[in-house]
Amino acid sequence: MSAQEIDAAGLSVRNLNKRFGGLTVASDLNVDLPPGSRTALIGPNGAGKTTFAGLVTGILPPSSGTIMLDGEDITRLSAARRVKRGIVRTFQITTLLKAMTPREHIRLAILERRNLGWRMFSGASDFRDVESEAASILEQLILREDADRRVDRLPYGKQRLVEIAIALALRPRILLLDEPAAGVPSGESGVIIDAIRTLPEDLAVLIIEHDMDLVFSFAKRIVVLVSGAILTEGEPGEIAADPRVRALYLGEEAHG
Repeated sequence: MSAQEIDAAGLSVRNLNKRFGGLTVASDLNVDLPPGSRTALIGPNGAGKTTFAGLVTGILPPSSGTIMLDGEDITRLSAARRVKRGIVRTFQITTLLKAMTPREHIRLAILERRNLGWRMFSGASDFRDVESEAASILEQLILREDADRRVDRLPYGKQRLVEIAIALALRPRILLLDEPAAGVPSGESGVIIDAIRTLPEDLAVLIIEHDMDLVFSFAKRIVVLVSGAILTEGEPGEIAADPRVRALYLGEEAHG
């Protein structure tokens, strides 16, 4: 791989804008997510964090700007095609099918990745490699003992783990975690942090999160969004010490 290809590897967002009529919700956003990066996107409610996720994943079309993946312009690529290219997102609100088990959810995601979703109810013996991959993901996210329980009977923290497991089954290269700890009782939040730490080292991860303990334990770089624009970005220590961030979002007592 040439130096130019290395520089272009991963996701690169340049001068991204989104307007709804006269309202600008994303303004000249520039964000890089190279392979292996661990980035957090934070900001007050209404800052545009979910809008940014929608733009990157193709759910929302930008008004202007470009989104590049490995040096290729994917700005107009559909959301479904972006998933196939490896851009995967979990959502703030759980979207699991209550009557299905974690194993079934993961199995379906693997089959969908292979364009074989219609074979979901074939015998397990027909797809031994699928079952092996599903078992590996369950093991990685410490869900093996709950693999065959209905998800609506699992603690909410484990339901969020199932969503991350589904995302991994799609073999992402860029993973956006939209508030993975949202709604998770404080006593269960540790399982989310532990799971995120097990993610593949070469996977680029962007986490959108209000839980600052999770953000500062995970991120190597933090981007602060305010009113649709980037206020500042940097390493966790720089962000925690920035008086503008402390005043606007973290609060004067946060992290020292």
